[in-house]
Amino acid sequence: MTDEKVKILLCEDDENLGMLLREYLITKGYDADLQPDGEAGYKAFSRNKYDLCVLDVMMPKKDGFALAADIRSMNTEVPIVFLTAKSMKEDILQGFKLGADDYLSKPFSMEELLYRIESIMRRVKGKKAKDIVIYQLGKFTFDAQKQLLVYDDESKKLTTKESELLNLLAANANNILERNFALKTIWVDDNYFNARSMDVYITKLRKLIKSDPNVGIINIHGKGYKLIAPVVKED
Repeated sequence: MTDEKVKILLCEDDENLGMLLREYLITKGYDADLQPDGEAGYKAFSRNKYDLCVLDVMMPKKDGFALAADIRSMNTEVPIVFLTAKSMKEDILQGFKLGADDYLSKPFSMEELLYRIESIMRRVKGKKAKDIVIYQLGKFTFDAQKQLLVYDDESKKLTTKESELLNLLAANANNILERNFALKTIWVDDNYFNARSMDVYITKLRKLIKSDPNVGIINIHGKGYKLIAPVVKED
């Protein structure tokens, strides 16, 4: 485990099972947030930043599949593990189509759930370590690790927020970067003030890259932003 606790959203309508799982995960060093139904889970995910979600499929108000779809609309990468009493192939397939990372059928041992969570978090950590890259954006070179934007041998040191935002845009170059995903990833909360702050940083980035007419950031109405650029990603 790292010094910073992994924060888990745990949605389980069985109160006894939910409390057992929460206490078990806490004893293993995780920060587990238990919610009793899908609507409560959705509200919690909208307010907080989680590293992983464990969702019961059969829940009142909003089932696990509907909740997962809502979560994916806000964050395309957070790992999701489904818990279900069902073992039907159709349900398992539906879960994976919604972007599930793993699937456990009840009854299961808490040790097995822990193993699955640890395995997923190792994979996520390894993926993040490989995400340190240099992007060639038209005539610009962007070093995300050093926070440097280079054009014609002139280097501009970016602020952390500028660099994080440009990194997300570059990683999704010529594709839509969803507004909510960017806010949750960089600002943690997608409230009004953070949204206005992100707009300011988008304006700053546009000024920084205006030297190359082939590179630009456009608004995608109701969705987010798109970095338009001939792009080369270098490890």
